[in-house]
Amino acid sequence: MAEVKASVICGVLAAFLSSAVLAFVEDLDETFKDTRENDIWLVDFYAPWCGYCKKLEPVWYEVGAELKSSGSPVRVGKMDATAYSGMASEFGVRGYPTLKLLKGDLAYSYKGPRTKDDIVEFANRVAGPAVRALPSKQMFEHMLKRHDVLFVYVGAESPLKEKYNDAASELIVYTYFFSASEEALPESLSLPELPAVVVFKDGSHFTYDEYEDGSLSSWVNKERFQGYLQIDGFTLYELGETGKLVAIAVIDDKDPKEESGRLKTLMQRVAMEYREQFNRDFQFGHMDGNDYINSLIMGEVTVPSVIILNTSNEQFFLPSEPIEGMEELVQFISSVLNGSAQAYGGDGFIQRVKRVAFDARSTIMSVFRSSPLLGCFLFGLPLGVISLMCYGICTAESDDGSDEKREGLTDEEEEEEEEEEEQRQAAELEGPEDEEDVGEKNPEEKKID
Repeated sequence: MAEVKASVICGVLAAFLSSAVLAFVEDLDETFKDTRENDIWLVDFYAPWCGYCKKLEPVWYEVGAELKSSGSPVRVGKMDATAYSGMASEFGVRGYPTLKLLKGDLAYSYKGPRTKDDIVEFANRVAGPAVRALPSKQMFEHMLKRHDVLFVYVGAESPLKEKYNDAASELIVYTYFFSASEEALPESLSLPELPAVVVFKDGSHFTYDEYEDGSLSSWVNKERFQGYLQIDGFTLYELGETGKLVAIAVIDDKDPKEESGRLKTLMQRVAMEYREQFNRDFQFGHMDGNDYINSLIMGEVTVPSVIILNTSNEQFFLPSEPIEGMEELVQFISSVLNGSAQAYGGDGFIQRVKRVAFDARSTIMSVFRSSPLLGCFLFGLPLGVISLMCYGICTAESDDGSDEKREGLTDEEEEEEEEEEEQRQAAELEGPEDEEDVGEKNPEEKKID
C-alpha cells in the first residue's frame, strides 16, 4: 500500500513539474504583434510537421525554465508559423525552426547550436546592452578569463566609439562587446594611442587600425574567432561569414600515428608565427575525420592531409606535394594567396549539376542503409508505376498502328477480309470434328475388310 501511495505521489509531482516547465513557454497568436513591444521575447517559429522542430521542443522548454529561474527579463514563446504565416513572414521566417530574439524594433536571428546552454547564453547576451562597461581591473581580469575572445573599446567619447557601438549592435549575436577606461586595464598593457579598439585572444592583444583593416564591423567579424580552432560542420558554416579562406589539417584524433599530430602542430605554428602574413585572409584549424570534407568537395581526402577551403565559392585547394615541414606548408598557403595554386570545385553550372546528383545519391544511399524496406517502398513503387505507364503507352501505340492499317483499306477489301476471317474461324472449329469422324470410320472399315 505504501508503495502504491509513493508511486502515485511521484506521478503527481512529475505531472506538476512537467506542467510548470511547459508554463514557462507561451503559445503565441496573432495578438503577439501588438503586445510584444514592451518586452524582450525569444521566439521559436515552428511548423507542426517539421522533424527538427519536434526535436527542439524539449530543449525549448528547458530554455524557458532556465531563463525564468535565473531572473532573466527574456520571455520565451513559440508560434506556429504555418497557422500565422503572415506574421512569420513579417519577422523574416524562411525555414523551420527559426529562432529570433525580438528586442524593440530589432530582431536578432540565432544560428548557433540548438542546445540549452548555447541558446540561453545567446538570449542573455543579446537581451543586455550592446556594449557593457568594465569599471575596474578586477572586472577586466574576470572577463578576460571567462572569454576566449574579448573586444574592448578603450577611451572617452569619440567618433570611433560611435562606430564601435554600431558594430556591437550588429554583431552582438556572435560575441560580447565591452568598454573601459585606461585605468581599468592592467598596468602591463600599454596602448600606443587612445581611443582604441582592442581584441584580446590567443594570449595576446591586437589593435584595430582603420587604415589597414578598413571597416570596423568587418574587422570585428574576422577577429571574433581564435587564431586556431577545432573545426566541425557548424564552425565551418560560421567561418564562411568572415570571408576568410579556411586552412584545415584533416586528421584522426584517435589514430596513434605521429603523422596526424605532426600536421596539427604545423598548422598551429603557422597560425601563431605567421599571423601578420596570413591572418587577414586565412583561418586555421583542424578537423577530426574526413566525412564532412568528402561530402563538401564530392571527393575523397586522405587522412591525414591538408586542404584549404573557400566557402564563398565552394572552391578548394590541395597541395601538389606532401607537406613535410613548415616550409612546404607556408609555400602552399602562399601559393593559394597569390593565385598560383590549382583550384578545384567551384559554384559553376557543371558543379551545381554534380552537386544535385551527389546529394541525390547520398540521400538514396542513406535511406537504404538506415531502412532498406523503406527505401524499396519509396523508390521501387514510383519506378513500378512509371514502368506500367510506359508499357501502357507502348501498347496503345501498337494498337493505334493496327487501327491505322485497317483504316487504309477500302470497304470491299474490309468485307473480303472479314469473310476470310470468318471462314478461318469456322475451319478451326470444324477441324477437330472431322478428325473425330475419320477416327470413328476406321474400325468399320476394318470390320468390312
